[in-house]
Amino acid sequence: MRIPLFFLLILAAFSAKADPLADQQQLRQYYKKLFPSLKLADYAQGVYALDPIAKQSWLAINEFPPYEPALEQGKILFNTPFKNGRGYKDCFENQGIAIAQLYPLWDKEKGEVLTLAKAVNDCRLKNDESELNYEKGEIAAVLAYMTFTSREKEIAVKIPVDDVRALAAYQQGKAYYYQRRGQLNFSCATCHIENAGKRLRAEVLSPLLGHTSSWPTYRLKWGEMGTLHRRFIGCHQQIRAETPIAQSVELRNLEYFLTFMANGVPVTAPSTRK
Repeated sequence: MRIPLFFLLILAAFSAKADPLADQQQLRQYYKKLFPSLKLADYAQGVYALDPIAKQSWLAINEFPPYEPALEQGKILFNTPFKNGRGYKDCFENQGIAIAQLYPLWDKEKGEVLTLAKAVNDCRLKNDESELNYEKGEIAAVLAYMTFTSREKEIAVKIPVDDVRALAAYQQGKAYYYQRRGQLNFSCATCHIENAGKRLRAEVLSPLLGHTSSWPTYRLKWGEMGTLHRRFIGCHQQIRAETPIAQSVELRNLEYFLTFMANGVPVTAPSTRK
């Protein structure tokens, strides 16, 4: 009896030895069989790559993108000096321009995953500025500008395989993705791997690949910009599960796993979603 690849992926999620590249290859083979007409770059469209009717509305909305005010605000905020005269550009490689595709990074010195959002707030704290809310508001605007400068660049997250701590963080993020939780007993994989392309009530479920490429996003449901971790929290609430806080270790490791899976998918943030 042939074992479906989906179940092999679940078993791999809890294996003792982390092999990120093998996981990535297995996942892409799975989606290639499931959606043979899609190219890797198509996954940046999220659910709109699978739902042609919704895609028409999405393209029409993006003729006048609702994220543009946040993008303009983010550019101003990014280029406004802190009270000490320094600014965001002093905290990042290449002055913070066209680097978003490289995040999350593995911070070898601290031994933890560093997301772009956390790097923004770390920069602020380093310069005696207050932290920004991790879910919405100014941080979403700053991230909108920074990711916009990386538009169309392929995601290129690295996991140093010679660092057992980095592999452990990746493995924890992967295990978190496959772990069932909440009153509905769903995992992330329940929707976005096992049932990708199927309908849950009126909604088509999007595939895992490319999930991190479009954030921050203007969600029509929210009526404003929000961050990836705000969306993570919303997913937990939908399945009635206990929710870690934004930029917790659990959610940063989850982002590390998801983004590595999306290597090669172009950055499309900021974007618009339902």
